[in-house]
Amino acid sequence: MTFMKSLTLGTAIALALGGGAQAETTWRMATKMPVDSPEGKVFEKFADLTEEYTGGELKIDVYPNEQLGKEDAVLEQLQANIVQIYAEGFGYLKKWEPALAWVAAAFAFDDYDHWQRFMVSDTVSGWFDNAAAQSGVRPLGDPTLILRGPFRVMVSNVPVNSAADMEGIKLRMHENKVAIETWDTLGAEVVTLPWTEVYQGISKGIVQAVNSPIALVESMRFNEVAPYIARHDEYWQSVGFMVNEQALADLPEDTRAGLMKAYAEAGDYSKEVMFAVADESIARMEAAGATYTVIDTGPLVAKMQEYYAAMAESGELPEGFMEAIETARSPAK
Repeated sequence: MTFMKSLTLGTAIALALGGGAQAETTWRMATKMPVDSPEGKVFEKFADLTEEYTGGELKIDVYPNEQLGKEDAVLEQLQANIVQIYAEGFGYLKKWEPALAWVAAAFAFDDYDHWQRFMVSDTVSGWFDNAAAQSGVRPLGDPTLILRGPFRVMVSNVPVNSAADMEGIKLRMHENKVAIETWDTLGAEVVTLPWTEVYQGISKGIVQAVNSPIALVESMRFNEVAPYIARHDEYWQSVGFMVNEQALADLPEDTRAGLMKAYAEAGDYSKEVMFAVADESIARMEAAGATYTVIDTGPLVAKMQEYYAAMAESGELPEGFMEAIETARSPAK
């Protein structure tokens, strides 16, 4: 009896520390999102598919709503192999590789496919390798698979049907040097304002517009005071499945194959879910009086090319950034 109690206690301690035999087949996945959110549903789908495709050899316990802590705490747990996957933006890896701050550069890409090719380029893969060398953390696979957003829009109280309509518009912006310079370059009149004050800011005329993921427009009620919604694809984002490199390497080959199959299918599912939610939200907002349009982003991309070229010239951009964007502009032959 004493031996069994001791064994049980030892197993519990091992599990708590992320060690022991079970930790090789049970992973912890930390997220910020609630279970019933679109992203939360994707994470649960991924966990279910992983168990199915590995024949139960690998189970993933999803911890939503920052249950395991804020970003810094979770990243430390991820490095220590206490958490095996952190599902969040890759921007958090910039602490180990600053170049990764530029993977969602505004109007640097012609479309989603251009961005996707850039993200899997040798240049960006090298940035991820550099981060992994320092942290032991890297993307689980193709870093673009789990879509976030799924796209960005400008919500305004005046019609915006083209890039020209953005010139002179009073645009809410967060305190970020590059973001402010971007929209200065594009001709907007930038006003810094906290996200939670946007609704009141528009209603009082402090600003006329705000950029937002389409998924947040309705929940923030922006369309009530700014009924013009223009899709401009300011930048593309994905949810990074940042994985502990050692935990991944320790999996048997067939288990790892099942995990990667689950990840690929979760990526397809994320696009279905995100775009379905966006379409439903747009339909509701249009029924309530909003006007939705998709603008030609070509003039915005052209303007920003000059901005990025100047930054590259002054040494403010990562080495190889501009070349990687240009190479990715056309599909590989």
